[in-house]
Amino acid sequence: MKIAVVSITKHGIALAAKVVAALPGAQLFTPEKFRAEAEAAAPGAAHCYEGKVGDQVPALFAAFDGIVAIVSLGAVVRLIAPHLGKKETDPAVLVIDEAGKFVIPMLSGHLGGANALAGHLATALDALPVLTTASDARQTLAVDLLGRELGWTFEATHDEIVRCSAAVVNDEAVALVQEAGSEDWWSGHANGRSGPLAANIQRFARLEEVDPERFAAVLWISKRQMPADFAARLAGRRVVYRPADAA
Repeated sequence: MKIAVVSITKHGIALAAKVVAALPGAQLFTPEKFRAEAEAAAPGAAHCYEGKVGDQVPALFAAFDGIVAIVSLGAVVRLIAPHLGKKETDPAVLVIDEAGKFVIPMLSGHLGGANALAGHLATALDALPVLTTASDARQTLAVDLLGRELGWTFEATHDEIVRCSAAVVNDEAVALVQEAGSEDWWSGHANGRSGPLAANIQRFARLEEVDPERFAAVLWISKRQMPADFAARLAGRRVVYRPADAA
């Protein structure tokens, strides 16, 4: 990920030095009046600007995969609000308090990687990651991240992802069918999972073992095309995952 670290205060820049050190290749952005502090904090990676920090946001959104702001949460909400697009394309945005106690992912937590980045920075800074995404807060399966660490891709509409994710976090019956790919995906899932798979998620080895009427959602990991009868019965409430070694 290409990461921009933004700090607008002298003390924040001191913390930014630790953030940049934890993120190889990260670039630091600060007001011009703090040039000396910025260059000391991030030698060769400091960029100083004149004017308001808000004027920098469009360029940062366009050029970086992630933005770590050592700025108040409320201020960042106001700064980025006019530039929000879609969760599939918006950069990850995180906020860290100036004392370095909390790391808060606030935009693109899953698809953009903000939650995973928060976990990494929290470890580096000895801080607390504040994860508000339901699947992370409850340590259950994140539908839009299943197999991502293994290079899997998924096939689903936005509405299907929303519906299936809701079924998972609302304890509705979910069928997880794995016909292909590595089965070692749970420990590395999302930010890492140490507990068991949630009780509302039932595992199957073949799609034909599943009674579609019993489940609110079906998550299918396979190399083959979904049989037409299942495709019709599961319309709107299934996600198909393709392992990286699928033909």
